Amino acid sequence: MNGPGETRLTGAEEGAEMPGVFLILGILSNSLAIAILMKAYQRFRQKSKASFLLFASGLVITDLLGHLINGTIAVFVYASDKDWIRFNQSNVLCSVFGICMVFFGLCPLFLGSVMAVERCIGVTKPIFHSTKMTSKHVKIMLTMVCLFAIFIALLPILQLRPYQIQASRTWCFYKTEHIEDWEDRFYLLLFSCLGLLALGISFLCNAVTGITLLRVKFKSQHRQGRSHHFEMIIQLLAIMCVSCICWSPFLVTMANIGINENHSQESCETILFALRMATWNQILDPWVYILLRKAVLKKLYKIARRFCGVHFINLHTWELSSIKNSLKVAAVSDSPSSSKKTNQQLLSSAVQ
Repeated sequence: MNGPGETRLTGAEEGAEMPGVFLILGILSNSLAIAILMKAYQRFRQKSKASFLLFASGLVITDLLGHLINGTIAVFVYASDKDWIRFNQSNVLCSVFGICMVFFGLCPLFLGSVMAVERCIGVTKPIFHSTKMTSKHVKIMLTMVCLFAIFIALLPILQLRPYQIQASRTWCFYKTEHIEDWEDRFYLLLFSCLGLLALGISFLCNAVTGITLLRVKFKSQHRQGRSHHFEMIIQLLAIMCVSCICWSPFLVTMANIGINENHSQESCETILFALRMATWNQILDPWVYILLRKAVLKKLYKIARRFCGVHFINLHTWELSSIKNSLKVAAVSDSPSSSKKTNQQLLSSAVQ
């Protein structure tokens, strides 16, 4: 999405300074997160965390590109005093802006839900995950997610329904005013439903993953868990919370407009506020990986333990280990009965 500095229709005119500041902030944040994830991927290339890191890198790279492209267009619009007639006579820029808004809006939500599904499979079906979820498969899934998001973004253009300049004249999106027929409503509802569905899948899978980890942890005779499972689920929960807080107002607002058509009471200020909330998602996402790393979590754990006086998890849980044992057991599992037993053993070892 574009930077959070759009001007209100009824407020004072703003220049390109604030969108530019947020553009730079988003680029720096995402670039730092990419560097951290790439370094971690080189370290865990052959381990169970590698697939998660590939998805996470794809998410942050998407956020970076979205911030760079949409933010640059937004700064240009502000610098041009929002005179669309002068620089958008053929509606090309607005169409590109609208396509990028939809693509870079949906793609991170899709990637967040796919990451949650991947972690759910990794915890509940470790053998399947270790043997089937290779880097090649992950890259194919990333490509499919991006292609699907591109298709959704191009759909109005293919149906000869161009994107519209919105009332604030600072961004382009589906038609939100003077809705004519069911097709205008369809695009709004499709965008909203896909976004809310992605958030719902993330919530469900993260809940299953978290409950499974805690249940097996408490049932296990050993108390030393594998840190990267907890590190990844903490990051996923943070991503989900950030996405829900940032995106829910905008998705619900668009759904309300699509349902109520021209009878919607959503004002320009309400839509702009919801849009600003959504734009913060691309700024906050990278800080999940910057702040919620193993080293930072260990320090937070020590502070919490000292403050609360409660011993939650041994510090050994933050020592990272590979999934070598899972692969060994999978190699010697020949019979269905042994396969079932192995799955139970691996599930226990997932939090050891």
